[in-house]
Formats: sequence, structure tokens, C-alpha cells
Amino acid sequence: QVQLVESGGAPVQPGGSVRLSCVAHGAFSSYALGWVRQAPGKDREFVASIKWADAATTYGGSMRGRVTISRDTAKNTVYLQMNSLKVEDTAVYYCGAGWVLSQSPGDYNYWGRGTQVTVGR
Repeated sequence: QVQLVESGGAPVQPGGSVRLSCVAHGAFSSYALGWVRQAPGKDREFVASIKWADAATTYGGSMRGRVTISRDTAKNTVYLQMNSLKVEDTAVYYCGAGWVLSQSPGDYNYWGRGTQVTVGR
């Protein structure tokens, strides 16, 4: 079992930055931990993922170049640093855990409850 708790979502102005955190509990060391977002009325969209064991990463296309995923092994935490935010980045951001480093949300087995990021003036 893996439990994930996200935090860090907030209102932010266009062009601003925010860092999301995902604290993992349980037997997750063999997993990849990733971020998927969902805007109202839209499908889930992959953002980024990191393999816990070796820190290998993969990024989705929509935010590539504006986000960085990282992990802190001492804190069992994965971070998503998001910069140059746009209104269309407004969404609930979910942390997920899956066996493989994948860009498909369907490959993630465990999910947190999400954290809201709202970009607007």
C-alpha cells in the first residue's frame, strides 16, 4: 500500500511560480511518483514523473520546459516546481504512484486527493 498526500496548491498570477509537494508513505521505493492534472471538464493530463530508485524523469508535453520534478529521499517527498504559469494551467494536480515510469495516468495505481492550482489575475 502507498499513501500520497499533496500540498502547495494556491492562487497565483499568470507568469508566477508554485511548488507542489507530495509526501509518500508505505512501500513506494520501487515506484515511480508522478503528477497528473485535471481541469474542469477535461481529461486527466500527465505532467511529470520521477523514478524513486534512480531519479530518472519524464515530462509531458504541455508543461515541458516550465516544470521540474525532483525528490527528497530524506523527506519521502516529490516536488513539482512550476514556473511561468498560464491561466490554462488551472487544474487540480494529483500525485500518483505506479510501477513504471510512464506518461499514461492509467499506469498509476495509487493517488492522492489532489491540490488546487488556480492561475488568474
